[in-house]
Amino acid sequence: MLSNIGIPGLIIILVLALMIFGPKKLPEIGRAVGNTLKEFKKATKELAADEIEEVKKEAKTDHA
Repeated sequence: MLSNIGIPGLIIILVLALMIFGPKKLPEIGRAVGNTLKEFKKATKELAADEIEEVKKEAKTDHA
């Protein structure tokens, strides 16, 4: 879906966001979105690491 937007579409979205939220709020919104994505990536990595550890423990108990 996002791959079909292109540069003109991104410019239109940016102008609309600027008109709706104003220039003072955009950095705050961007920061909040960035922090949310960072936390989501961190949680995803932790979940994947936990699942890998669980599989390793199951493999050890199966071989023993």
